[in-house]
Amino acid sequence: MPVIGRFAPSPTGPLHFGSLVAATASYLAARQAGGKWLLRIEDIDKPREQSGAADSIIHTLTAYGFGWDGDILYQSQRLDAYHEALASLHGHTYPCTCSRKDIQAHGHMGAFGTVYPGTCRGKLAPNHSSQHAIRLRTHDEPICFTDRIQGEYCQRLESELGDFVILRADGLFAYQLAVVVDDAFQGVNQVVRGADLLDNTPRQIWLQQLLGFPRPDYVHVPLVLNASGQKLSKQNLAPAIRTTDRLQRLVASLRFLGQPCPEMGAFANLTAFWDWAIANWDMTKISKTQVWA
Repeated sequence: MPVIGRFAPSPTGPLHFGSLVAATASYLAARQAGGKWLLRIEDIDKPREQSGAADSIIHTLTAYGFGWDGDILYQSQRLDAYHEALASLHGHTYPCTCSRKDIQAHGHMGAFGTVYPGTCRGKLAPNHSSQHAIRLRTHDEPICFTDRIQGEYCQRLESELGDFVILRADGLFAYQLAVVVDDAFQGVNQVVRGADLLDNTPRQIWLQQLLGFPRPDYVHVPLVLNASGQKLSKQNLAPAIRTTDRLQRLVASLRFLGQPCPEMGAFANLTAFWDWAIANWDMTKISKTQVWA
């Protein structure tokens, strides 16, 4: 089966070096396998979206020599598909009127934050005028998968996380549902992304099982951290990557990923860099954790 990978940034700000590392890893994994690489803009969280960020991301990727297959998919144009998936999950979901304050007061702390205590599981549905989220029922059987970098990873969703939201109280679809629906729609069978999303994967596998979708192969690359030990992110004000000194940054991203890349002077242009990188990509050289200060 041909490999189909993807890069799926959210337009909440410009790309930073951590984004470049994730994009580079997913691109090379797909291209070395002779597969397709798709670009998806995950723009369903409108309150967090930054004006012009989607165009900036596309411009930056183009400037760095990334080439994607087919049209760009925008999640904001896929709401009907998410509604259809939500409807098909009827019987596994329930409305929840709990506020964050309620959950913090009655839940207990787990490895991933406050575990939802199931307060609304057995309640009657609220009237239509009541604002509520939709939660997905979970179970406590371990959901496990083998990550090609991180190794075997398991979660017991009910006790470690609790039933989780797939439609927010403000009417916006949650990331977990949208990403699963779109990966299946696009035929994505290889997901290469940052290790900050590792603990999201069991939730997505549970949704895949309920919706009858195939499970992709998962690869979670190490996070780029700043000098304070925080992951580079838009929330932590990580600087945007410029479209100057592109070879220097691409070489740095490969070395962060454990690849013994030559100095940038060895490459006449971006095409020469990508040709070398695709031919020499070796995922086994990537370590589980690395720090970039």
